[in-house]
Amino acid sequence: MAIVKPFKGLRPPKDIVKQLASRPYDVLNSKEARIEAAGNPYSLLHVTKAEIDLPEGTDEHSQAVYDKVVENFNMFKKNGWLVKEDTEKFYIYAQTMDGRTQYGIVGCTHIDDYLNNVIKKHELTRKDKEEDRMIHVRITNANVEPVFFSYPANKHIDEIVENIVKNQAPEYDFVADDGFGHHFWVINDPATNKRIAEIFKNEIPYLYVADGHHRTAAAALVGSEKRRNNPNHTGNEEYNYFMAVIFPDNQLKIIDYNRVVKDLNGHSVEEFKNMLNEAFVVEKMGKDIYTPSKLHEFSMYLEGEWYKMTAKPGTFNDNDPIGVLDVTILSNLVLDKILGIKDLRTDKRIDFVGGIRGLGELKRRVDSGEMKVAFALYPVSMKQLIDIADSGNIMPPKTTWFEPKLRSGLVVHELE
Repeated sequence: MAIVKPFKGLRPPKDIVKQLASRPYDVLNSKEARIEAAGNPYSLLHVTKAEIDLPEGTDEHSQAVYDKVVENFNMFKKNGWLVKEDTEKFYIYAQTMDGRTQYGIVGCTHIDDYLNNVIKKHELTRKDKEEDRMIHVRITNANVEPVFFSYPANKHIDEIVENIVKNQAPEYDFVADDGFGHHFWVINDPATNKRIAEIFKNEIPYLYVADGHHRTAAAALVGSEKRRNNPNHTGNEEYNYFMAVIFPDNQLKIIDYNRVVKDLNGHSVEEFKNMLNEAFVVEKMGKDIYTPSKLHEFSMYLEGEWYKMTAKPGTFNDNDPIGVLDVTILSNLVLDKILGIKDLRTDKRIDFVGGIRGLGELKRRVDSGEMKVAFALYPVSMKQLIDIADSGNIMPPKTTWFEPKLRSGLVVHELE
């Protein structure tokens, strides 16, 4: 069962929360972060992307940047822009997008649950990205940004959340510049906080990493380091835990994660289309954007035309949780077999476009001449994600895109 506990959060005053809360460090580059934080001293990007306060071109992994992270984080606390709670609490963080709201519990999960696979993964992590996040956790001695988890929906947690949301005004309630709503409640009642921890301990068998595999790994590994380096370790230290926002699985929606490719691997357009016919039923759909409507259906944009591609029976294995995924079908039958793209992580001929940008972004990148062909996929379901995590398998790279992203800075967890 899952260990989830309340904590003494560091939180911003209400009057600056909209200015302070920022998008996660990994969804925007340094240039975009400079623009987003321009003229806003409160933006948490000054902590999570501290290179924006140094000369342009500064290596974001340099010691100068890490020193600036510490300086800015300490300044935020000194200025009262992040203030620590007196007692341990859970929080409710809700997000609204396109008229749909999802409600998560903000708490601290245990590093042992990550190490023992009670917190289940569905993606591989890269050591270089892990180490960068580990440095950030070490130097701030905090989980500045939360990870995004899911749990099997539970009626008892639903009832607690519904009661608080109906009867208590949110501490924070704002619409960010991207149009997404963010709503945040503080759970002050000790009995309610105790009850939430008991429900997770007694009724929730597993947690699932939805988004933030590298932050999760980094938090767990730094906690493990601190254990090894503390001769008086008891197991009760705050570094044994890391901050997560945990949403019920039935409220989450995964959106599509699409692909664009630079060339046809030496094939002419007609050769390429003929090769596709071996594994797909290919239908020309015209110049208007075509969106896949079901599993095993893809859309392709090539030379100003949209096509519907339907995988033929027998080209995939329904009994294989990985083989049945549309990303696997496309990777095996098109990207690898025809286009010669063997490694999605390293091949420079392919790029990935989150569905939040719309299929118009695929069209734009092909029409500009930057890319030759684009493929749009039907989104993976939460059930597929959980089935794969439960089976111990790993999804192919760039399979899931969760939206909206968690805003960083609504609450921070210090490790001491």
